[in-house]
Formats: sequence, structure tokens, C-alpha cells
Amino acid sequence: MAREYVWLQCTESNHLNYRVEKEMRGTERLELKKYCKFCRKHVPHKESRKK
Repeated sequence: MAREYVWLQCTESNHLNYRVEKEMRGTERLELKKYCKFCRKHVPHKESRKK
């Protein structure tokens, strides 16, 4: 079970808001509807690698 931390990036403001742990073996990119404090609403967040 290889797990890794990934960041969730807001699709509207492009801020990295959340860091979540994810199973890496055979998974697709994560997309969740989360609250963005910059947009002040719930918007989709996509998986991103922090640079």
C-alpha cells in the first residue's frame, strides 16, 4: 500500500488549499468539491503536485 500526500488546487482561484493522503497504486487523479476560503464557496478542487 503506497500512500502519498497530494495537494488539492481550486479550479477557480488556483490556490493550493488542502493536503490529503492518497493511495497511489492504480488510481486516477483526485477531484473533490471542497470549500475555498478565497472564493468563499464550495468549488471543485483537482489533484496537484506541489512544486
